[in-house]
Amino acid sequence: MNIDFISFLQKFTEDALAEDIRTGDYTTLSTIPLEAEEEAVFIVKEEGVLAGVEVAKEMLSIIDPEVVTEILIKDGSDVQLGDRIMRIRGSVHTILKSERLLLNVMQRMSGIATKTRKYVHEVAHTKAKILDTRKTSPLLRFLEKKAVQIGGGENHRFGLYDMILIKDNHIDYAGGIRQALHKTYQYIAEKALQIPVEIEVRDFEELEEVLQYGKVDRIMLDNFTPEDIKTAIERIKGLCEIEASGGINFKTIKAYAETGVDYISIGDLTHSIKSLDISLKANS
Repeated sequence: MNIDFISFLQKFTEDALAEDIRTGDYTTLSTIPLEAEEEAVFIVKEEGVLAGVEVAKEMLSIIDPEVVTEILIKDGSDVQLGDRIMRIRGSVHTILKSERLLLNVMQRMSGIATKTRKYVHEVAHTKAKILDTRKTSPLLRFLEKKAVQIGGGENHRFGLYDMILIKDNHIDYAGGIRQALHKTYQYIAEKALQIPVEIEVRDFEELEEVLQYGKVDRIMLDNFTPEDIKTAIERIKGLCEIEASGGINFKTIKAYAETGVDYISIGDLTHSIKSLDISLKANS
């Protein structure tokens, strides 16, 4: 985990606990002695791809450095009903106040990794790479994009600051393709930025305008059919990277991957997720 990830995780953990506990975990305070120490184990309750166990371990170290953790199954592993993925020992108060937060994180991350792995397997016979999008939960993007990586996908831009992606609204507000590209490269020169540029095109007319202008690092073919993408690839002829996007799902992913595109971005990886069922049990 890099420094930025750890700093995000530290603040997230502190804020999430503050949201849940506020003035106190009165159930635990009223039923369990403060000095009590025990073991607990995290158990998977359905088949999927595990993600977030390293994150959960780091979160526990933030919450209570005295808790001892033992990872039994690593992130990215296929798991089955009944698999024990992590054992912890320490303060019962820490275990109980952390339980829901840790489970929520691991369940959601595992759900994302599970879905991503299915998409990645479906296109494994092609060169296409599966990308996520910014269609993430506010303030959870760093965890959700990490889960995509664990599932075998790749991250698109993390935010608005690490790539220029000129989309349909930018084009319309700027007055067209040429105007948007001209203003973009003028700004890059003025600010001395080292940043990739991608532009979305909605039809072949816009594609021709981009190709005439040149320079871009990647073209996003938005809502093109697989047949139209094949035609577009013939026009682009290796001049830049090619990404397919727009309503692509598990039923259509194979046809898009077989066109020869470099990337396929799928909002469904993060915006429509069924969490993987995981529980925590006292290890009696």
